[in-house]
Amino acid sequence: MTTQQLTQQIKKKNSFLCIGLDVDLNKIPKHLLKDEDPIFAFNKAIIDATHHLCVAYKPNTAFYEAYGLKGWKALEKTIMYLNVKYPEIFTIADAKRGDIGNTSTMYAKAFFEDLAFDSVTVAPYMGKDSIEPFLAFENKHTIMLALTSNEGAFDFQTKMVAGKELYKQVLETSKSWKNSENLMYVVGATKAEYLADIRNIIPDSFLLVPGIGAQGGNLQDVCKYGMNDSVGLLINSSRGVIYASQNEDFAEVAAEKARELQEQMEIILSK
Repeated sequence: MTTQQLTQQIKKKNSFLCIGLDVDLNKIPKHLLKDEDPIFAFNKAIIDATHHLCVAYKPNTAFYEAYGLKGWKALEKTIMYLNVKYPEIFTIADAKRGDIGNTSTMYAKAFFEDLAFDSVTVAPYMGKDSIEPFLAFENKHTIMLALTSNEGAFDFQTKMVAGKELYKQVLETSKSWKNSENLMYVVGATKAEYLADIRNIIPDSFLLVPGIGAQGGNLQDVCKYGMNDSVGLLINSSRGVIYASQNEDFAEVAAEKARELQEQMEIILSK
């Protein structure tokens, strides 16, 4: 999916919502545990109930890898279901990979070719030769950690190095990498006050913004400082949507929570 196609979906649905599919078997409704594949059963129900309200889904791969082969199979079934039934949806493998050379190429092949995700999250700590192998894949997107929403972000990301915050240097350097037009960036919603500076460096790039809701991020602030002429935002909500109910009506309640966010986004887009 191209960024132009993604923007078209945002305008069509009046939504820039991304739903995180972080499936924890200890949190899903108990009746699903009787299913042969409870992870996929949960995902399928959430997707069928919310696909018209969002433009992207983001499975965090750790929640699948933790269950071994069964978990990986559930991830494979989930992405195949999305790609076949809802091909207009942008898919994000939240894997936060970061290694060099052939290792990065193999990571990229796993998510872009084998699983056919549209994008994957990566960590830039090892520099351009850890990111460029991902960027080499045509019509695929690499979502690089820029300024995250966790407390530990201040350990390194905002440190002053040669008179400039490290995260700004990372952003500026990434623009020089080969195929950098395929880059998107992760910016935490709890760092909304930094978004104006970030937009000065990368005005046209899409930003994946986690941290709305459970982590305390404010949607209006993120949009005020982070939205560009093409919207340029994917706002992620995970727990606040998918775990809104543990009863048999969990999918319907998830859709209600997703609609609340979508309606807020529609108002913002109308302005």
